[in-house]
Amino acid sequence: MAGKIDIKKQHKHLFASKREPHLVEVPKFRYWMIDGRGSPDGAAFQDAIGALYSTAYTTKFRLKAAGRADFVVPPLEALWWADDESAFEENRRDEWQWTLMLVQPDHVSEGDIADVLDVLDKKGKLTAAHRNMRMEQLEGGRVVQCLYVGPYDSMGGAISTMRAFAESNGLELAGKHHDVYLSDPRRAAPEKLKTVLRRHVR
Repeated sequence: MAGKIDIKKQHKHLFASKREPHLVEVPKFRYWMIDGRGSPDGAAFQDAIGALYSTAYTTKFRLKAAGRADFVVPPLEALWWADDESAFEENRRDEWQWTLMLVQPDHVSEGDIADVLDVLDKKGKLTAAHRNMRMEQLEGGRVVQCLYVGPYDSMGGAISTMRAFAESNGLELAGKHHDVYLSDPRRAAPEKLKTVLRRHVR
């Protein structure tokens, strides 16, 4: 059997990013997605993470057992927005809206996911977050991107630098803020957390 499918290695420029803001073209990807609202410290956010990873790892092991292509579970990603952008600047977390996401390998079908959810249900492990999960293709396009190293609640400076970079190139930031979490916050100190920051430009 061929080696594991690893999206991070297939698209190194999207994950092994430079710290300085730069422009990249992001292809379309299919994702497992769960929508929510509120603080990332809240139960809904944590339940969504658990649902995405339990689905991903169950899918991975079932496909491998069936002799189908194995894959490396990709890093967690999130889209962030608020009806009032000042909710982020003023840390009004109850107003934050988010979509948590994991990239889905091309060979995984909707039928595979339905089977996995059925397995989890029979084991009594299906949660409300699983029931709210969907598959959706996220449009690609040109983005400004940079690698941020540090605690999640101190990203403001990096985002300001991205905005300034876009404006210096005659562009403006558009759409939802996109994070790609390369580190596990349970294992890395806050000052060492690595996150790829992305924002579409126009």
